Amino acid sequence: MIVITGAAGFIGSCLLKQLNKQTSKDLIIVDQFDREDKNKNLANSKYLQKIDRADFIAWFQENPANIELVLHLGARTNTTEKEVAVFDTLNLNYSKSIAAICIQHQIPLIYASSAATYGLGEQGYDDQTRPGALTPLNPYGDSKNDFDNWLMNQEKQPPFWAGLKFFNVYGPNEYHKGRMASVIFHTFHQIKKTNSMQLFRSHRPDFKDGEQSRDFIYIKDLLSIIDFLMNNAVASGLYNVGTGRARTFYDLAKNTFLAMGKTPDIGFIETPEDIRGNYQYFTEANMSKLHSAGYQKPFYTLEEGIQDYVEQYLMKDSYY
Repeated sequence: MIVITGAAGFIGSCLLKQLNKQTSKDLIIVDQFDREDKNKNLANSKYLQKIDRADFIAWFQENPANIELVLHLGARTNTTEKEVAVFDTLNLNYSKSIAAICIQHQIPLIYASSAATYGLGEQGYDDQTRPGALTPLNPYGDSKNDFDNWLMNQEKQPPFWAGLKFFNVYGPNEYHKGRMASVIFHTFHQIKKTNSMQLFRSHRPDFKDGEQSRDFIYIKDLLSIIDFLMNNAVASGLYNVGTGRARTFYDLAKNTFLAMGKTPDIGFIETPEDIRGNYQYFTEANMSKLHSAGYQKPFYTLEEGIQDYVEQYLMKDSYY
C-alpha cells in the first residue's frame, strides 16, 4: 500500500488521480477532509482508506507492515503566515513523526520540500547546497529547510528518501488555494472578469516592471518526476523540481491572454507591503542532479503548459 498525505490538496489530488490511471488503487489517503472546496479534488478517485490528518500518526505507528511507500505532500503552505508555531507543528514536527516511523520500519519516503528554502537565492538554486547554508525568507521556508536539514543529518534514514524542492507549480486542482494559487490561475480569472491583468510593479532598479522571473513548472511535469523517483533506483537526497528555465511574469500574463484568445492588456500595481520586503525577483532551478540521475523527459514550455491548463481545465472549470 502507498500513503499519500495532503491527498485532497493541489499536488496530492493530482498524484492520486495519476496513480489511479496507472491502476494503483491500494492507496491510503490522508488530509483534513472537512473542506468541501478541497474535497472536490477527490471526485472519482479510488483508494482503500481515508484517514484524517490528526489520526494518521497513531494509525501509521500501528499499521506500518503493509506500507511500501509514503508520499508526504501535506503541509501548511501559506508564505505570508507569520506564526512560527503553526509551521513547527504542521510542517516540521509532523514530518519528523512520519519520517521516524519510516526510519524505524525502513519504508521509503518521498516528501514535499520547497524552493522557498533558497530565500533570495544568495547561494543559488542548487539542490546540492546543504540546508544549513540556506536562509529562507519566511516561517514556511524555514520549516521546510529545517526538516530537510534534520532528515539529512539523521544517523539512520529511510532506505530511500527524496525531498522535492518544488518551484512555482501550476495546474488543475488548485482552485481552493485562494491567494496562494498560482499566478496563472489568478491571471486567468482577472482577464475573464476585466479583460486586463495587473502585475506587481518592480521595486528594484535592476528589474523592469513585469520582468520579475520565476521557474514555473506544470503539474504534469511534477507528476512525471515523482513517477520517475518511484520507479527508478536513484540516490537519496534533495531534488529540485523545476524546469531549469526562468520566465518573466510578463510572459506568463501574455501567454494566458493568448491561450484565452484575447489581446494582451497588461498593467502594473504596487507590490503589497506585507510581501514586498521578502519578494523573490528571480528563481531558476539547477536541474543537473535530477538529469544526472537519469531523468531526461522534456518539460512543458511555459507556452505549452499555459495552453493546456487554460484550454483543458480553466476554460472548462474541470479537475485533473
